[in-house]
Amino acid sequence: MEENVGFKEFVGKEPDRSSSPTRRIRIFDDKMRNLCWQKADVVAGRHPERWRKDSAGNIVCRKLTRCEGCLCYEYDHIRPFSKGGETDVSNCQILQSRVNRFKSNRSDVGDHDLRQFSCELKFSDKELDLIEMAVYGNVIRPGLQCKCKSVAETLGTALYKSKGPEVSACELPYKATSF
Repeated sequence: MEENVGFKEFVGKEPDRSSSPTRRIRIFDDKMRNLCWQKADVVAGRHPERWRKDSAGNIVCRKLTRCEGCLCYEYDHIRPFSKGGETDVSNCQILQSRVNRFKSNRSDVGDHDLRQFSCELKFSDKELDLIEMAVYGNVIRPGLQCKCKSVAETLGTALYKSKGPEVSACELPYKATSF
């Protein structure tokens, strides 16, 4: 009986690419995922290591992978693995999770169809800043870099100095208005 390597690959371990040449690897490794991320369109005015657009034009957040929300994404085989698609950078794209579920193992799905299954929520700059603050603890955009104040900083009792350049606590460019 053949060993089931899928579980180890599923939980994030790097696949063993030195195994039998007849066994095809389905999971993109770290290097391929990084290159695939770099291939995706940059979101104007956002940090490119944090935000990208998928093939359907949806904004996704790098830290939100393998989840089901509107900013979540997965690495997808453009030509499905089950139809002979290779696990390499040239056959990799990022797709919003729900779009990837719709696409499934089809290669005949056009961009228009992918957009039809995209999350209908569109986020404002303010909302993306708040999400970035929650996910990363700071906001980095051209002309704007700030971080959340820690509890100690808020109370004025910070006991240590951070290393590196001082980043001010956020004064986001919004007035006290509600969403």
